Amino acid sequence: MSTQRILVVDDEPKIRMTLRGYLEADGFEVLEAADGPSGLASAVRERPDLIVLDVMLPGLDGFEVLRRIRATRQVPVILLTARTEEVDRVIGFTAGSDDYVTKPFSARELALRARAILRRAEGPAQAAAERTLRFDGLVIDPGTRTVTCDDDRTVELSALDFDLLVALARAPGRVFTRRGLIEHVWGSDFFGDERVVDVHIRTLRRALGDDASAPRFVGTVRAIGYRFLARPAV
Repeated sequence: MSTQRILVVDDEPKIRMTLRGYLEADGFEVLEAADGPSGLASAVRERPDLIVLDVMLPGLDGFEVLRRIRATRQVPVILLTARTEEVDRVIGFTAGSDDYVTKPFSARELALRARAILRRAEGPAQAAAERTLRFDGLVIDPGTRTVTCDDDRTVELSALDFDLLVALARAPGRVFTRRGLIEHVWGSDFFGDERVVDVHIRTLRRALGDDASAPRFVGTVRAIGYRFLARPAV
């Protein structure tokens, strides 16, 4: 099995050096970039397995780098941000990041998060043998990781949003707590805020064209969590 590669994009040399030490100790190969343009170029050229991406970068900020990466590839991304406002986190997740870490942070914790995300990303190899999930108005194929809505519209989802949809759709009607969904999708060793689930549910609904006030596919169970509403196709 080849060594997994992680690209660290941050303009602070001390952060890059610290993360390199922890990630290499965990067996990863580490690539570095100090600004947005070089980080984007490395992401395209080197095709790392995961990217740790600072939000505040010279040249191009992390959100713009992430958007450009997402236009061509679904590599997992962890955002580093010194901003604590919720709006920044929402913008980051909407752009397609898989996790965020607020500075100052524990390098050891970030390394554990990276390991968990990469382990989750290996799931598609196991999904090829899984049956297609068919519902009224929605078809989900875990093997090809494709979603079709209302027979002809292909739904574009990030890797994480796809995994979230599959977790819900495998158990129609079951009520999932946020923690339960985190354990199914992010993994039991996830360290972040449970409200990350709410952000991804919003992006998932937007992609499906689902109205939160009258949902067809993903319903909210007040004060508890979420459940999948669509009926299996006959």
